Amino acid sequence: MVSLPLPSGSPDGLLVSAEEHDFIVLEQRLAPVHKRQVGLHEVGHFICDHEAAPVMSPEASRMLLPGLDPALVHRVLGRDHSQSQAEQEAEYVGSIIGQRISAWTEPRTWSVPPEARELAERLSALEHPTRRGSNE
Repeated sequence: MVSLPLPSGSPDGLLVSAEEHDFIVLEQRLAPVHKRQVGLHEVGHFICDHEAAPVMSPEASRMLLPGLDPALVHRVLGRDHSQSQAEQEAEYVGSIIGQRISAWTEPRTWSVPPEARELAERLSALEHPTRRGSNE
């Protein structure tokens, strides 16, 4: 994944599939949590092997973007960036991956000063059971 300042009006993320490598380009100015979700969304497109829809003919691509392979232009710009089934699938897959990898992170711990331990124990008793050590 690479973060770059993308032009105004561009999608927040792009999956670029080249001959030998695949790249995910993310808008660098996104908030970290948004950048993570956009990146996972693009991973979802990769996992689901979504095809790009034609946006321009190979001839038009060669005329407008002569330095780029028309197939590359098709793969980058051709996906429908609406609420199509492919976009919904990519968002769903990205969300599932995000949930799974969040469960891998170590829980935060804080040192509680002796004078606040009683209050901390009472407050922790109010937490949802799954947040106090359950792995569900």
